[in-house]
Amino acid sequence: MAETDERYAVPSAVPGDEGVRLLSALSREELVKIIVDDAKNWLAHDGLWFQAVERRYGIDVAIDADIEAWRSFTVIEAKRIMERLGMQPGGGIPALVECLRHRLYARLNLQDVIEQSDDRVVFRMLDCRVQSARKRKGLADFPCKEVGKVEYAEFARTVDPRIQTRCIACPPDAHPDAFWCAWEFTLGG
Repeated sequence: MAETDERYAVPSAVPGDEGVRLLSALSREELVKIIVDDAKNWLAHDGLWFQAVERRYGIDVAIDADIEAWRSFTVIEAKRIMERLGMQPGGGIPALVECLRHRLYARLNLQDVIEQSDDRVVFRMLDCRVQSARKRKGLADFPCKEVGKVEYAEFARTVDPRIQTRCIACPPDAHPDAFWCAWEFTLGG
């Protein structure tokens, strides 16, 4: 039997926690399916929550609430990823790139990194599940730029407080067909 990689060991279940205990008996393929499905469920809940607020209070209030939710969630997500990977804050651009690969979005969307150096990187969302679904339905791009500015800046700052974030393009901005949004991260002094 192959040695188990410590990074992927199933944590000890809390006594009586059947939901966690059942995971230890599953195959790698089954676990991957669960991870992807859980990411889809998370995104569905996020979208339904947003739509409920939008219906009741309008798009502007929904976006403001979304910004505040992301301001906190993205920090929690970054910290949990870093903990799982054994990282401390201050790892620069390489740490940010690695953490971006482990976000829930990375399980659902097609993303890439270009122009990476020690002090700069461009991150692009090539296919966004939310935007692609809207396009299929004949809807306009979702205007996520203001939310994204907070989401990506707080995520990057959590990984390394020296990282500055700049939006290259994000709806409602015009963007090329090659990507939905693009973000530049630079390492400041």
